Amino acid sequence: MGAQWKQKWREMAADQKGKITGKLVREIQVAAKLGGPHPEYNARLAAAVAIAKKQSVTRDTIERAIAKGSGTGPDAVQFETTTYEGFTPHRVPVIVECLTDNNNRTSSDIKVLFRAGTMSKVMWMFDHVGLIEAHHADKTMDIEVAALEAEAENVEPMEVEDEEAAGHIGARFFTQTTTLDAVTKALKAGGWVVTTSEMSYVPKEYPELTDEQREEVTGFLQTLDGHDDVHRVYAALK
Repeated sequence: MGAQWKQKWREMAADQKGKITGKLVREIQVAAKLGGPHPEYNARLAAAVAIAKKQSVTRDTIERAIAKGSGTGPDAVQFETTTYEGFTPHRVPVIVECLTDNNNRTSSDIKVLFRAGTMSKVMWMFDHVGLIEAHHADKTMDIEVAALEAEAENVEPMEVEDEEAAGHIGARFFTQTTTLDAVTKALKAGGWVVTTSEMSYVPKEYPELTDEQREEVTGFLQTLDGHDDVHRVYAALK
């Protein structure tokens, strides 16, 4: 949904592996801090570790990130979560979530980046939900039935881009924020391979843009997402 604009850029940014690895490691740290160090009991951590492994993040790096995030390592992580809201060029609402150890630095940097847009309250233009992305080997699987059985609120088909999961059916499940973990576990029990399990913001509406405007907005979002402290960017851009 709101983060789909990122996929093409991710493919183009393969040469920025160091920065991508840093963001993956930070996601592992945050997941471990919020839900504990054991992936079998922490759906968000399990999904983060799986993605990191596919990006060839080493086992030692993953284990250190879990230890640091959960406070069991020698230097427990001290990140603070901050959220910024506003509009991109051409009035596309956007929410930016940051993880930082220096809020003054991050706030100053984000304000500078937003000079190309406008900082404003836009949270009301999104629904705060639990988001699960998953794929299943059985292509005959009815995703609506799967969502009902797992007690998800909604579901939509999703293209599976993982080469190892070629031929699988993909789906994006939406839950209440309070049932994310339970729905994730139910989907896993039903044979779904979960690749994402996290809180998310889903836009209620999407502004109409020309191709030229879309390109400008995407460039703005890429700049935001490229900042080291930016963890998630949610935009009303399909």
